[in-house]
Order: sequence, then structure tokens, then C-alpha cells
Amino acid sequence: MKNGWTSLLLCSVLMCASNAAQAQVSSWPMRPIRLVVPFTPGGSSDILGRAVAQKLSESLGQPVVIENVAGAGGAIGTDKVAKSKADGYTLLMGHIGTHAVNPLIMPKLPYDPVNDFAAVAWVANVPNVLVVHPSVPAQTLKELIDYARSRPGQLNYGTGGNGSAAHLATEYLKMVSKTFIVHVPYRGAAPVMTDLVAGQIQMAFPGVPVSNSFVRSGQVRPIAVSSSKRLPVLPNVPTVAESGFPGFEADQWYGIMAPAGTPVDVVNLLNQHINRALAAPDLRERFDSEGAVAMPTTPEAFAGHITNALQRWRPVVEAGNMRQQ
Repeated sequence: MKNGWTSLLLCSVLMCASNAAQAQVSSWPMRPIRLVVPFTPGGSSDILGRAVAQKLSESLGQPVVIENVAGAGGAIGTDKVAKSKADGYTLLMGHIGTHAVNPLIMPKLPYDPVNDFAAVAWVANVPNVLVVHPSVPAQTLKELIDYARSRPGQLNYGTGGNGSAAHLATEYLKMVSKTFIVHVPYRGAAPVMTDLVAGQIQMAFPGVPVSNSFVRSGQVRPIAVSSSKRLPVLPNVPTVAESGFPGFEADQWYGIMAPAGTPVDVVNLLNQHINRALAAPDLRERFDSEGAVAMPTTPEAFAGHITNALQRWRPVVEAGNMRQQ
């Protein structure tokens, strides 16, 4: 009889725990949610993060507040989220730099890109566009490479920081084109474009959202895009692949993540709301205008993508000597 009472008590405890968890999820969210963007305002992470935050605020009935925490190629803001309470009220706009490059280049990275996070939703892929200052005479990628080869170490390219998506894409291009161009890291993509327009640097390979207004105004010249196909927003700009480097593809990717241990039901609920937002016509239109491609999928699929990205970019990091000492 004792064993029977023990089993009954255990079942009662488990049922209470289950009911408590269900109650927690049914009442979530009860206060504003913080979405940390680990870069300065004005970059692709910020632009996409704010677009998703607005839709989440509408569907969840609570404000989703953007907090920009820049520095160390996104590592500072990312680590802040990794060490936050796992209750669904602190989220991260993670991307290829924070979760596929930083782990390969920073020997003392304070977070684990896989074990310290719960993948919530893959938001978008964003192609990079190679742009140059008008003083650079090149009109095509071949001309730019020839120009760089004739001036080894004399051209500078800017990125949003060591380990950023633009850093990775440009090092990949340098690897396949065998060119020597000097890297100048900034604290975000927006100041890169400011200095590029001013002629302080000669080229950059940022995401389309942060560069497109400068392209439209003629302040910078587009040379090629990193995607496998031309973009509707830049139909006359060829891909790197069709410009002499078949197979080249180096798009950025962005996704929402939460601290490891966040309740699975909360993660799944967020995933549903974000995927619903990505299907909304107004957000699709906004993404299209920015050159971004919505990527609705499951948390599990997004987690697998992160793991695969770590393996894919290791050879580029090694070839570009990107690892910090």
C-alpha cells in the first residue's frame, strides 16, 4: 500500500507541475519583452529586429522593446542574453556573426552558441551587396579585383566589427579572388556606410537593408550581390557567382533566440507568432523592399542551421586568419 501511496503522490506532484507550467504559458506574456540587438542602431540586425518587434507587440499584446547593446562583434549583447533569466522576457536578434563566426574567431568567447541558447525562430536571410566609393574606378567585380591586385594592401574595407557577416563575406571573397584588402572594423554597419560615403574607406560588403538607400541615392556604387540569384530590389546588379566565381554565396541570416532553459511551450508560442508575422503581407513587403527573404521554420530546423553554419565557415575563418589572439 505504501508503494501505491508513493505512486499516487508522485503523479499528483507531476500533475501539479504540469498544470503550473500550462498556467505559466497561458498567462505569458504578462509584461514587456526585451529584444536585444547586439549592434548599433541602423544596421540590418536593428532594421529587421524592429520590424519583427512591432508585429510581435501587436500579436502578443505586450510591448517588445528593442535594446541595442553593441560591441565586440555582437558578443557583448549576445552574452548579456545568454546570462539573462530564461523566462521568455529577454530575447536576442542573433545572426551569422554572433553564432557562426564569433565562436570560430574568439578563443575566450563568454558564451556557447549552441548550449547557452534556445533557437526560437529563423527570421530572414539577407544578401550582402558589395559597394564601393565613387572614387574607385571599377564598374564590375572583375575590374575591382584587378584594381585591388594592382594595389595590394592599399584598399580598405569596412565592416560592423570582427566576426560580423560583412567581415566573413569579404574574407570569403578575398580567399577565392586571391586579393589583399585591409579590414577596418567598426562598432556597427551604420558608421561603416558613413565613412564609405565620406571616402574614408573604399569598399564594404554590408547587408542590403543598411546599404540600399545609399545605392539608390548614388552615394555608393553597387558591384555585386552575395546571393545565388539576383535580387528584385537590385535587378541590375549581378551576383558574385555570375561575375566569375561560380558557387559563391555568403548571405547573412538572422533569427530570434532565447536563453537556454526557456520553457519549450514559450519557445513554441513565440515561434508561432513570429512565423505568423513573417507571413503577413505588410512585413513581406517590407522585407522585399530591404532585400530580405523571410525564413519561417521550426525551432529545431533553426537550431540545425546554426550547427551547420559553424562547420561551413571554419575554412574561411582559417584562410582569412580571422581568429583573434
